[in-house]
Amino acid sequence: MVIRAVLWDIDDTLFDYARADLAGMRDHLAAEGLAVGPCADRPWGPAADGDGPWVRSGGFGSVAEALSRWQELTVVHWRRFEAGGVDFQEQRRERVRDFLGREDLGAAEADAWFGRYLAHYEAAWELFPDSVPVLDLLAGDYRHAVLSNSSIHNQERKLRVLGVRDRFEAVVCAAELGFAKPAAEAFHAACAALGLPPHEVAYVGDQPDIDARGAVEAGLLGIWLDRAGTGGRPELTRITDLHQLPPLLGGDTRFGAPDTFR
Repeated sequence: MVIRAVLWDIDDTLFDYARADLAGMRDHLAAEGLAVGPCADRPWGPAADGDGPWVRSGGFGSVAEALSRWQELTVVHWRRFEAGGVDFQEQRRERVRDFLGREDLGAAEADAWFGRYLAHYEAAWELFPDSVPVLDLLAGDYRHAVLSNSSIHNQERKLRVLGVRDRFEAVVCAAELGFAKPAAEAFHAACAALGLPPHEVAYVGDQPDIDARGAVEAGLLGIWLDRAGTGGRPELTRITDLHQLPPLLGGDTRFGAPDTFR
């Protein structure tokens, strides 16, 4: 079966989301003067005097722990947004309030705090080193689009800042669709944006179930980008580097990748 287009996940596939997330949180907490480390005996807040505008009891033992809490809250409040219980801006404010333990934090203060966090996060944005070279290699032979479990608001801007938005014919996101990967409807909507049937489209993503298995069940060629070399899941077509993708797409991959990609 001939593959005519590649659908891409963005975060942790083309864009090094995990590194940017950690670096952004580290730099933001430092800039805010928020202490991270053993601090059970005092409030968590500006390290100098503890009397700054955002103080919460307890504290985080590491930046990774603080980031983990932020990620948990992101999921909670994003789901509320998806369900229509809160608008986009308010879900951001609620994340900040919960993270800081400040339910009384006003909208303007929460927006300002989130804006400063976002600036540090975006300053750490980088594509993986193999992203642009492989997009260049594939440009002449395949059409390209994005399917992301995020929002157009987030992903369009990210792609433009990273300098690759013009590589993709369409950017399709779950927040606007009303359903998300691994639902077949999400994959089919992205294929429809390309005007191609699913069997002529490959999907590349870093999640074995949400991305690769979901794509396969929707009738696409699903490819798991396992950058960490986790392995396993022999039923999935797996690569560990995007440079393995061009030869994979060029062959008959629907019945399994060569052993070197497993």
